[in-house]
Amino acid sequence: MAPPSPPTTLLLPLLLLLLLLLPLLFSFPLIPSSPTCRSYCGNITIDYPFSLHSGCGHPAFRQLLFCINSLLLLHIPSGSYRVLSIDYAFRRLTLNDPTMSDCYSLAPNTSPAHGFITNPSLSKFLQPAPDNVFFLLGCRRDSPLFQLGFPDTRVCGNVSGMGCEDYYRCPAWEAGGRSAAYGTSNPPECCSVAAGVVREVNLTRLRCAAYSSAYSIAPVRARGPGEWDYGIRVAYSVPGDDETGCRACRVSGGSCGYDDTKVRGEEDVDYGVVMQRLCICGGGIDAWNSTTTCESVGTSEGFVVKQASIVNAVLRGWLVCATGLLAI
Repeated sequence: MAPPSPPTTLLLPLLLLLLLLLPLLFSFPLIPSSPTCRSYCGNITIDYPFSLHSGCGHPAFRQLLFCINSLLLLHIPSGSYRVLSIDYAFRRLTLNDPTMSDCYSLAPNTSPAHGFITNPSLSKFLQPAPDNVFFLLGCRRDSPLFQLGFPDTRVCGNVSGMGCEDYYRCPAWEAGGRSAAYGTSNPPECCSVAAGVVREVNLTRLRCAAYSSAYSIAPVRARGPGEWDYGIRVAYSVPGDDETGCRACRVSGGSCGYDDTKVRGEEDVDYGVVMQRLCICGGGIDAWNSTTTCESVGTSEGFVVKQASIVNAVLRGWLVCATGLLAI
């Protein structure tokens, strides 16, 4: 004989209760369920303050990095750049600008390069590192570089053993001849400046046709321009309070993030707006967030319970009830 079915009078209230709880469950903000925000793109590790996921890392660097076909790209107003490496110890990114000149090819005068321009809020925390030497090419007479008394070009000079006289020895200049590259030698075709001289490489504002960037991080100086490293070294920084808070979160076993539901637009990235810092703890559907560390206990400590945890708890309770009813 088949066992009797559960009484309908008991199942209907249970189903109604579940239907009433569904809108409440899905009203909670979604936070990444992984216990760690660290990720990878190709052979590059993505860690704090950067992230490929919303809600992870530092809000100042949100929507900055993208991984496409295992290539890590950095996107700023002046364009997209391939990220060759991230040095977390020295807080440096090394970028490649495909429109930039190097020792073996010069960017054409008719095709302006990207340069390097960030938005005002980001420029406080992401800017060219002192390791860079910028070679500004084909600059006009009315360039701001020469405003202190043209043709006085003392602003252009040798920087850390790298200068235009060395750069002129590159095969790219020898191929077409110096005078043919940008049409004039007065002002000079090349002006080498340290990264601190120009806060950003805005070729339109500087009235230059193209640029190159080289850097030297080795203790032994490279012998010639063919051995220089070409690319843009970018320094990043994080405000001290956020750095201290993240360190405490990591020591407790958490990952540093922020409440992405509080970010409404570009103005929220500026530090004029205080954003809620989160410590992402736990793992899977039981992951939860704290505004301090993973060692905090209780809602009074600032816990932000995840939607997944609530769903999990309710489903477990529903299954227990359903199992009890079926056993009747």
